[in-house]
Amino acid sequence: VQLQAYGGGLVQAGGSLRLSCAPSGRAFSTYTIGWFRQAPGKEREFVAAINWRHGSTYYADSVKGRFTIFRDNVKNTVYLQMNNLKPEDTAVYYCAANLLSTAQAMGLTAPTYIDYWGQGTLVTVSS
Repeated sequence: VQLQAYGGGLVQAGGSLRLSCAPSGRAFSTYTIGWFRQAPGKEREFVAAINWRHGSTYYADSVKGRFTIFRDNVKNTVYLQMNNLKPEDTAVYYCAANLLSTAQAMGLTAPTYIDYWGQGTLVTVSS
């Protein structure tokens, strides 16, 4: 499956952005979809995930209470709503998909073992 990610940009600290991830050529029905991010000089890290079929979600501790991942069944799209953004959220955000996984399992999976990646979208949070 090919993933298309959209929605990055520049925002001031405390602001909000919404990222979108949509597949081309296939529905998400059997996948867990998630977001990872990679800041300059750092390793790629897990942010949030949602199991498409069950709707269960899982978040990194650093974004709990600020970020929300949700899906739109009609548009076959996963969104990451990011509120109260902080400068430390600045990174390239990547949409990811794993077949037959759970949201928590994706959160515990090293990026090397992710099945599919979308192109990155840059999020910059200014202080």
